[in-house]
Amino acid sequence: MKKFNVCVLGATGMVGKEMMRVLEEQDFPVDQFLPLASERTAGQTVTFKGKEYTVELAQPDSFKGIQIGLFSAGAKVSKLLASEAVKQGCVVIDNTSEFRMDPNVPLIVPEVNGHALKQHKGIIANPNCSTAQMVLPLKPIYDAVGIERIVVSTYQATSGWGKEAVVEMYEQTKALLAKPNAKVAVKYLPKQIAFNVIPQIDSFADNGYTKEELKMVNETRKILEDETIRLTATTVRVPVAVGHAESVNIQTREKISAAQVRALIAKFPTVNVVDDPAKGIYPTPIDCVGKNETFVGRIREDISQPNGIEMWIVSDNLRRGAALNAILIAERMMADGLI
Repeated sequence: MKKFNVCVLGATGMVGKEMMRVLEEQDFPVDQFLPLASERTAGQTVTFKGKEYTVELAQPDSFKGIQIGLFSAGAKVSKLLASEAVKQGCVVIDNTSEFRMDPNVPLIVPEVNGHALKQHKGIIANPNCSTAQMVLPLKPIYDAVGIERIVVSTYQATSGWGKEAVVEMYEQTKALLAKPNAKVAVKYLPKQIAFNVIPQIDSFADNGYTKEELKMVNETRKILEDETIRLTATTVRVPVAVGHAESVNIQTREKISAAQVRALIAKFPTVNVVDDPAKGIYPTPIDCVGKNETFVGRIREDISQPNGIEMWIVSDNLRRGAALNAILIAERMMADGLI
């Protein structure tokens, strides 16, 4: 099997470390491995396949001889370095928001729209983690009966912001357990996250939606290749370390039953139906940590409209929504002879 020289840009971050774990677990054919990071964390060490590496500072000339670049060091870094990497012969799979809505860059969830990889010009975008997990179970429904409208409310883990937010949640929780009325430090998230929920992820746009909510709207349409889908989102940060959850209501173009939806989703790759509420069986964030699958439960017909379906979707945001999706993109490109 052909082997590839691979770099992980953002190797010291939560997603970067998860990318390295997934590369190992998937036994991806890595020849030479290069961990990169920005000035803030360059010089630290990471371990990949039992070997310790010193993380190098990412610079425009870092990508000579690298064939696959897994980027997850923030949009500013990707904007600065992705095109430089492509010039040096590197295919960039970017996990930031920088290129997602660029009409010249395919936005890919391989099981949903892997065919669009053929359009790539050196850069492929990974979608927002909340979008990625939602479109997986929606795709077979869309193909079967069409989708008119989507209403989604998310319950997103603090790791979606980064490791600093997770630490802040734990520190706040510890302080409040010791002294319930304590005033806790708030630095990384907009408000106290311990014993609280925050209906704001990213900054607000002029129309009152947050950028995270607008990402879900725009990215879903791009991935499903249908600009006619009406979609609205409310994204909420909750005091969970790992695992995004979503309450999703869809209005289909044609009538479909809950039983038919379960059957369609159960056949779709990397999606598991966990749905027997009478026995207390439904997925929660704890159930999905470290798992490659997206889990769907609480599937039911919406009693308020004729063609409505409700469902609950849970997935590991660091893995399925980011790291695994990037490696699956690379594997699909290998299989299709695109790299």
